[in-house]
Amino acid sequence: MSTERLRGMGVALTTPFRQDETIDYDTLDSHIDYLIDGGADFIVALGTTAETPTLTPGEKHELACHILDYAGGRIPLVLGMGGNCTRALLEEMAAFERLGEFDAILSVVPYYNKPTQEGLYRHFSAIAKACPVPVILYNIPGRSGVNMNVDTIIRLARENIGRIIGVKEASGNMEQAQNVITRRPDGFLVLSGDDSLAHTMIGAGGDGVISVLGNAYPRQFTEMIHVSLDPERHDEATKMHQRFSALYSLLFKDGNPAGVKALLHQLFPSYCEVLRLPLVPVSDTTRRALAGEHLEN
Repeated sequence: MSTERLRGMGVALTTPFRQDETIDYDTLDSHIDYLIDGGADFIVALGTTAETPTLTPGEKHELACHILDYAGGRIPLVLGMGGNCTRALLEEMAAFERLGEFDAILSVVPYYNKPTQEGLYRHFSAIAKACPVPVILYNIPGRSGVNMNVDTIIRLARENIGRIIGVKEASGNMEQAQNVITRRPDGFLVLSGDDSLAHTMIGAGGDGVISVLGNAYPRQFTEMIHVSLDPERHDEATKMHQRFSALYSLLFKDGNPAGVKALLHQLFPSYCEVLRLPLVPVSDTTRRALAGEHLEN
């Protein structure tokens, strides 16, 4: 596949719940329509923002299939699929009969057991060999407890051309991101995993973002990302980026996706501000601050 389909503004899709904490598929469908109508370039299903650690295996399978049925063919779809047991992850991929209908998977660095760089290399090499669709690496040391360094990313990229097609870089280290951009093979995507760094990373040669904020403001954030991708419009993009400065921090002040769910409820009252424990809604202080930062739709 052409990696061009996965450049730009990708949305890390939330999972709406009803008050009884069951998945609200009607609201999910309306939300997907809102993202597509807003011009989002692609959707990432079952990522961190979808609260996947609190979903059962059956719910994750049902949710993935529903998103395929509702949005497949309308927008490129990436499936979050990772873990800290390589064998179990390979079995999960083999058991999911519809995996090949996604455009790619996003696979996080194994968490908690903190593998070495060689362990990371072997883990992702095994995934790339077994997966029927391309793989995007997800480097987020703040959650996984280990950073995948530049040498490992480039080694995986160069040895798996067409199978490992990019990285969602969320280390917060712009020097590392710049080194990946400089050394990557042709066609290898570097996507920001932080909304606040997306404009800067694109300016350094990156390809876009997998965004939380895009759930609430797909039209405005897609426009900013697209302008950022045009080198001749850098100053314009910088001004657009600054419009979001308060939201960048507020959305994550009380954890993700608590912030964006609070914002979605304010924008669309039918979207319930419900999370599953151990996640909880934002504080009243944060909720009021978010209400004061609404953008025009």
